[in-house]
Amino acid sequence: MRSIALIGILFFLIAVSSPALADIYSYVDKDGVTHFSNVPTHGRYRVYMRENSSSPAQILSPYKPDTKKYDHLIVESCKLHGVDFALVKAVIRAESCFDPYAISSKGAEGLMQLMPQTAKKLNVANPFDPQENIRGGVKYLKYLLDRFNNDLKLSLAAYNAGETVVAQVNGVPNYRETKNYIAEVLRYYQEYKKNSPSTKLATQ
Repeated sequence: MRSIALIGILFFLIAVSSPALADIYSYVDKDGVTHFSNVPTHGRYRVYMRENSSSPAQILSPYKPDTKKYDHLIVESCKLHGVDFALVKAVIRAESCFDPYAISSKGAEGLMQLMPQTAKKLNVANPFDPQENIRGGVKYLKYLLDRFNNDLKLSLAAYNAGETVVAQVNGVPNYRETKNYIAEVLRYYQEYKKNSPSTKLATQ
């Protein structure tokens, strides 16, 4: 609803503004809120409406991520660390929807949403570099799988809520966000397993 309201405001501003319009850019954050600007401040913005466009019919289609763009980087890191390609791709989809510039409200960054302190431990100097981020994220995911004896649900819970919390409760913490996250990743995981490259390893 908030996105719809913002779109309405945008059309109103376009209608009453001067003829000298600039391109309008937008991006959707992790909370589903759409942001508009004629001066994009980061790479997550995509063209929403071209200059001189004034009707809904002329608005460009919303940005759709290329879900296969980073497959070669995922394969590379999965081979290096021995993690299932389909699992990593599912995590990336749930974490950032393949947006390398994604930043969460908690400060997690990049494709695999690494927290700054985690990225530092993983020697990820630039979390917005897809190769660095994926390599670091896969390495961290492998660490969690090893720590929790390849228990997929516990490892995903640790990726989302933190390994300390999972270890303390000796299970999936009773957080709605974490439970929804696990279900989401597992759903994507099953989807990607059907068409994954031959890099899959048993992680269940």
